[in-house]
Amino acid sequence: MIICAGNSENFDFAQPVGVGMIEVSMNLTRLCLFDKPEFLLFIGSAGSYGNYNIFDIVESKTASNIELAFLTNDAYTPLDNVISTNTTNKKEPIVNSSNYISTAEQLTQKFLKLGVEIENMEFFAVLKIAQEFNIPAGGVFCITNYTNKNAHEDFVKNHEKAKELLSVHVKKRIKELTQK
Repeated sequence: MIICAGNSENFDFAQPVGVGMIEVSMNLTRLCLFDKPEFLLFIGSAGSYGNYNIFDIVESKTASNIELAFLTNDAYTPLDNVISTNTTNKKEPIVNSSNYISTAEQLTQKFLKLGVEIENMEFFAVLKIAQEFNIPAGGVFCITNYTNKNAHEDFVKNHEKAKELLSVHVKKRIKELTQK
């Protein structure tokens, strides 16, 4: 099953599950309870902490839920804040999820030291639900912005093209897989 956030991030081949971690958690749980998929593929836009460029396509099976206050030692969590469905030893980028978009460029550079390279609001929730239902899952993202003061403006400016690039990429991958 291919899923996406929805609202302004819809695709004709993907089921929208909500924006942010709460909506995704509720709606994806409901979907999995009534019609458990064999695999979940989440597609969406992402912001780069600096290692990826605008319009790069990034694939991952690992997500974190790290708030900015954690980076300044102003918060801690007793919860596991990294989750992965990666069953190989292949290193891949970690996608951070929060219900907030980061705009503090100097602060977000600290994510890179933790191996966290991009952010997407929904992916951590997708992997957490996949783990709960024992469903293999992954994500494909297109970078729309850097995590700086221009994050929102750049996202708006680049969003449509990013959706087009994601559509082409995912449809190509589906075609490759079905030809095997």
